Amino acid sequence: MTAEAPARRLPARQSGAFVHSVPEAVAVEAIATAFLLIAVVGSGIMAERLCGGNVGLALLANAIATGGALLALILAFGPRSGAHMNPAVTIAAALTGGLRWRAVPGYVAAQILGAVAGVWLAHVMFDLPVWQLSTHARTGLGQWVAEAIATFGLLATIWGCRAHAAGVTASAVAAYITGAYWFTASTSFANPAVTIARSLTDTFAGIRPADAPGFILAQLAGLLLALPLLRRHAHPPL
Repeated sequence: MTAEAPARRLPARQSGAFVHSVPEAVAVEAIATAFLLIAVVGSGIMAERLCGGNVGLALLANAIATGGALLALILAFGPRSGAHMNPAVTIAAALTGGLRWRAVPGYVAAQILGAVAGVWLAHVMFDLPVWQLSTHARTGLGQWVAEAIATFGLLATIWGCRAHAAGVTASAVAAYITGAYWFTASTSFANPAVTIARSLTDTFAGIRPADAPGFILAQLAGLLLALPLLRRHAHPPL
């Protein structure tokens, strides 16, 4: 997952680059990512409880809730930090000249910490133990290929929409993630921070800690494969 990615440093508000100080933008990233994981994990728990063992219906509910939350979060927090909520988006933004490298460590740390906090808050809301490790197996070539494809597609969607208004990007990202829940074998994590955090929940959205590194490597592979395309969008020919 996500968000509104900068392609040029100036003007900041048009490009999606952060328009406030780096510490403020980092704090916003932590809050936004926490809410994203509250949505992902919380809706998964609720879906599992209400869908009576119908996994397809639970996945549909989880996908719709996640897509709706993404749309709102990108619109709400995009003007303040870019609403990346995703280390892959942050690194891609830096590699294409849309984010200064000095901001990257803070962004990534905030995304990971915010994601973990979001998972724990979801547990608290649903009266579950805060500390958990997932037992949900997600591994194998098909899953890894799915994560590379999901990440490639997410980044291509973000950068491909940069010529449009911010609301278009937000809607496109939300639609893409909602769809990718269903057309990828992995249910489209496409986000290293989300992957780490979801290893800490033994609920519908979880992933075993042992399987998380494979997902993260596949996501980074998707980023590297997408990079030439992203750079073309960032620096269009004259």
